[in-house]
Amino acid sequence: MKAQRIQSWDRETTLVGQLAAGASLLAFLFYFRHGDLLLYGDAVAHINIARRVFDSRTPGLLQLGTVWLPLPHVVMIPFLVSNSSWQTGIGGSIPSLVAYVWGTIGVFRLVRGSLTTGPELSSNARIAAWIAALVYAMNPNLLYMQATAMTESLYLALFIWSIVYFGEFVRSADRENADSSLKKCGWCLLAACLTRYDGWFLAAITALAALLVVMKSKQSWVSRGALAKFVLLVVAAPVLWLGYNWAVYRNPLEFANGPYSARAIEDRVTVPGSPPPYSGWHDPKVSFSYFLKAAEDNMAAGGLQKAWVVLLVGAVGLLFASIRSRWPLLFLLLPIPFYMLSISYGSVPIYLPEWWPFSYYNVRFGMELVPACAVFFCLIVEWPLRRISRMPQKLAVVVASVLFVGASYGLVWKAQPICYREAYANSRTRIAFETALASSLQLLPRDSTILMYLGDHVGALQRAAIPLRRTINEGNHRSWIRPSDPQGLWERALADPRQYANYVVAVEGDPVATKVQKRDLTSMLVIRTTGQPPATIYWTQRSDR
Repeated sequence: MKAQRIQSWDRETTLVGQLAAGASLLAFLFYFRHGDLLLYGDAVAHINIARRVFDSRTPGLLQLGTVWLPLPHVVMIPFLVSNSSWQTGIGGSIPSLVAYVWGTIGVFRLVRGSLTTGPELSSNARIAAWIAALVYAMNPNLLYMQATAMTESLYLALFIWSIVYFGEFVRSADRENADSSLKKCGWCLLAACLTRYDGWFLAAITALAALLVVMKSKQSWVSRGALAKFVLLVVAAPVLWLGYNWAVYRNPLEFANGPYSARAIEDRVTVPGSPPPYSGWHDPKVSFSYFLKAAEDNMAAGGLQKAWVVLLVGAVGLLFASIRSRWPLLFLLLPIPFYMLSISYGSVPIYLPEWWPFSYYNVRFGMELVPACAVFFCLIVEWPLRRISRMPQKLAVVVASVLFVGASYGLVWKAQPICYREAYANSRTRIAFETALASSLQLLPRDSTILMYLGDHVGALQRAAIPLRRTINEGNHRSWIRPSDPQGLWERALADPRQYANYVVAVEGDPVATKVQKRDLTSMLVIRTTGQPPATIYWTQRSDR
C-alpha cells in the first residue's frame, strides 16, 4: 500500500468523525426512547445547576455553586433555555454527544500520529488508528454516558486532545509547530481543569514534563512566549477557581472542605472509633485494586477482564522499548495515581457489585482508563503488523483484534453496561419519589411560590416542568456572608414562610424540614415511597390575589 503524507485533518479523519456521530446519535436515541437520560442523580443536578443560572429568583453565575467545576454547566446553558430540552434532559446531553465525537477523533489522531515515524503515513499506523477509534467509540459504557449530562465524555475528550497536542509538541521539528501545539495543549488543559479535578493532576504533570523537555532540548525550538503562555493557561483555571471560592465563600478550598464537599459528607456519616468508612480508605494498595477492577468492569465482563490488564502491561513494556517520541502516551495512565490518591485520601469511594460492600457507587470512574485501553491495545496490534509483510497474515491479526474487542463488548452488553446498571440501581427509589412528588406539585396553582430545598430532589420540579424561579431555595442568598445571611431570601423565607411562599415542601431531614416553623402551616399531603424519607407539602395560607 502506498504511503500517504500525514495531515492534521483529512478525509479519513472526517470519516471517523461521521461514523462516531452516527454511533453517538443511535445510542442517544436508544436511551432517550427508554427514558434513561436522567437515571444518574448527578446528571439531574448538573442540568439544574446550569438551568438556575438564568431560571432563578437570584439568577447569575453565582448559581454555579462550588464542589463541581463550572465548565460542564456553562456549556449546557444555551441548550437548556428550552423548557422541553430541560425537562427531558436533552439539553444536558448535547455537549456530551459532541465531546464523544471529538474524543473518538482525538484517539484516532493520537494513535496515527504516535505510530508515524516520518513524514509519510504508513498503512500499519492507519490500521492501528482505526482499531483504536473502534475500541474507544464502541465502548458500551461510554456510549451510555455520552448520552447523559454527566461530565465523563467532556473530560475524556479534553484529556485525549491534551495528550494529542503534547505529543505533537514533543515530536515537532520546528519552532512554529512546537509553539502552536504547546498553545493548543494549554487551552485543552485549561478546559480540562474547569471540567474535573482530574484535570488539575493532568495539568501539573504535563506542565512539569513540558518544562523538562524544553530544558533538555539542545536548541531553542520553542519560543519563550509560547512556553510562558502555556504555563499561564495551565495555572489559570485552578487560580480562578480558588479565587472564585474565596470571593464567594470566603474559603478558597470551599469545594474541598466546605459543607457540600466529599470530605464533609464523609465526616457526617463517620462515627469516631468505627471501622474505616469504605475499602481503600488511607490504603493506596486497596484503592488501586478497586480502581483497576472498576476499569476492568468498564471494558469487559467475565474472563476477558484480566486479558485487558495483561494487554495494558504488555503495551507499557512495548512503549518503553519503542522510540522515545512515544512516551507522552504514558500520560493516558495518569488516572491510576490520581484515583489511588482520591480514594485513599480524598473521601472518594468506589463500590463494586462483586466486592464488598457489593453495591454500585462511582463505578464510572473506571471509564477514565478507556482511552488507555484503546491506545495501548493498538500498540500491541501494531507490533506484529510491522513485522509481517504478507497481507493475509496482516488481515488475520486485524480480524483477531476486532473479534477480541467484539467479544469483550458483547459480554458487556449481555450483562448490561455497568455504568447503566449503577445509574439504574441508584435511581429506582429516587425516581419513584420524585415522580410522586412531581404529580402533587403539578396540582398547585401555576403562579404560586414554593419554598423547597433543591439539593436532593430538584428532579421533581424538572419532571413537573415547574420553573426554578417559582421556588425559594438554598441558592437564593449571599454565599459570602457567613455562617448564614440573615437578609437572604432563603433565610428570611425559612424564618417566616407565610410572608414569602404559598407552599412549603419539607422532606424529612432536609433544611426546610428542620428549620421551618410548622405550627402556623397547614399540612396538605404527605408523600411516602419505599427507600426515601417522606415529604410533606404545607399550605402557608398566603394569597397573592
